[in-house]
Amino acid sequence: MTIANQVGGAIENARLYEETKKKAVQIETLSKVSKTITSNHYLDEMLHLIVSMMAETMNSPICSIMLLDEKKEELIIKATQSLSQAYSKKPNIKVHKSLLGRVVLDRRPLIIRDVIEEKGYMYPELAKQAGLRSLVSVPMMIKDNVIGVFNLYTAQERQFSQEEVQLLSTVANQAAVAIENTKLMSETIAMQDALETRKLVERAKGILIREERISEDEAYRRIQQKSMKLRKSMREISEAIILAAEIKKQ
Repeated sequence: MTIANQVGGAIENARLYEETKKKAVQIETLSKVSKTITSNHYLDEMLHLIVSMMAETMNSPICSIMLLDEKKEELIIKATQSLSQAYSKKPNIKVHKSLLGRVVLDRRPLIIRDVIEEKGYMYPELAKQAGLRSLVSVPMMIKDNVIGVFNLYTAQERQFSQEEVQLLSTVANQAAVAIENTKLMSETIAMQDALETRKLVERAKGILIREERISEDEAYRRIQQKSMKLRKSMREISEAIILAAEIKKQ
């Protein structure tokens, strides 16, 4: 009885050790993803690093991020660590005609035990060539909006645990935040650039009005015509007018 208890205790300790080890790997992965998102990496590089980390953590041959094109209602591959050219170049997926589209429409994870045998899976031959079996796909959420899906395949049939799906969902949402922040930053930079351009055009117009004794409309038209003729932006033409005026003052 004592030996049996000892054996049982050893088995339980081994199970607890494996669970603790797995939990530590998951926490470390989340930490790495967080550091990647707050780093100065460009978006494409950042997303590639995230899918690579998840593929390594969950022993996945193919992990990918697909973003939603709302106008075309399609999912487009944005990042993958896979070296498979066939997978990277596969056509965009129609949201309303695919299993992955259900992830977008239902806003919840999709788990497929065997993609080769799954009815409705669009690329079973590609899956065979790449050696893919199971798939878990989770929505990438910004508040209540789905901006894409995060996909992870395995080489053998696999039952994904609730913890694994939760880990993938957390990483997917972190990636979604990174994408949204980059988008907002780009929009802010574009607005700042537009404002700066407007200021420069106004200064250039003022110079032309004073020097050429023309109207504001005519000054704007001259800048515009010069821009078209020289195939330069109105900002560049305005900067040239301002620089020429400053040189005259010296």
